[in-house]
Amino acid sequence: MNAHHKKVEELTIADLETFAVWQFANSDAHPGETVVRPLKKTPVKNLNGRLVGTPIRLANGSDVWALLGNIDPNNPRLTRHFLTLTIFLEGKQFTMARYHDFDSDGRGPQALAAFLRLPLDAIFPISYDISRFCIGKVAALIGTIPKDPEEKLTRAQIIALAVP
Repeated sequence: MNAHHKKVEELTIADLETFAVWQFANSDAHPGETVVRPLKKTPVKNLNGRLVGTPIRLANGSDVWALLGNIDPNNPRLTRHFLTLTIFLEGKQFTMARYHDFDSDGRGPQALAAFLRLPLDAIFPISYDISRFCIGKVAALIGTIPKDPEEKLTRAQIIALAVP
């Protein structure tokens, strides 16, 4: 594997401190693995196939490192419904499911609270700001992640939003 390619589950906070934006990549050495490579120049114009590593702020005011994905810098509504969140804590990662994911009961806000060992009201809403890493609409790049979405879409609406 290229020296700068890493399996996404092996990313560390030190990696995110060095490079904030990571792009999904192919790896002949590890077919079937989810591999990423760092982008050295930011800000970028799009985040297609990319993750952003950044500190996020919990409701209690504490900062934790996270990877954010599925961000459309020009479509805040799409970002609100498809944003992915992976939190880093003590060398471990936890990816929270979105309300429309099949496993949202097992990986939703309650599971994140258990992972962080905090009550829900100490976590949500979560604030993020990736505006220094990407060019786009402020409402897509600076936002909050509520415990419960302000707008819940049906399965058909989710598909229609994803496939314009």
